[in-house]
Amino acid sequence: MICYVDSSVVLRVLFGEPYLLKEWGKIERALSSRLLRVECYRTLDRIKFQHKIKSENISAYHLGLHKILFPITLIPINEAILTFSEASLPTALASLDSIHLSTALFWRERVKADFLFATHDQELALAAQAQGFEVIGV
Repeated sequence: MICYVDSSVVLRVLFGEPYLLKEWGKIERALSSRLLRVECYRTLDRIKFQHKIKSENISAYHLGLHKILFPITLIPINEAILTFSEASLPTALASLDSIHLSTALFWRERVKADFLFATHDQELALAAQAQGFEVIGV
């Protein structure tokens, strides 16, 4: 199974939160925007500074995140992706989520192949469905 994953999926796996993506172990190839790394590492820092993770445990989370991210193909954010993310969409979508969706659309056009779109975010799922993706995780 080939699947685009957003940070909501990766962070649930990292933190062992409930309702993990049930297909997580079946993903043969994962891809995402380069934005994924930024979002995940910013989340770790934010949680650390809010004292929700003990400082002695933060390195274990960094290592865990590295292991999760390592096999994921990260697609660089380019001008075409940013241009599409600026365009009007049929659904409401936050800025970073529009970059995720635009990256998935860019990749789909580039490889001329379908893949699943994995997110736990309801608005992003709706926008991805509106663009013809089969969505899992919501």
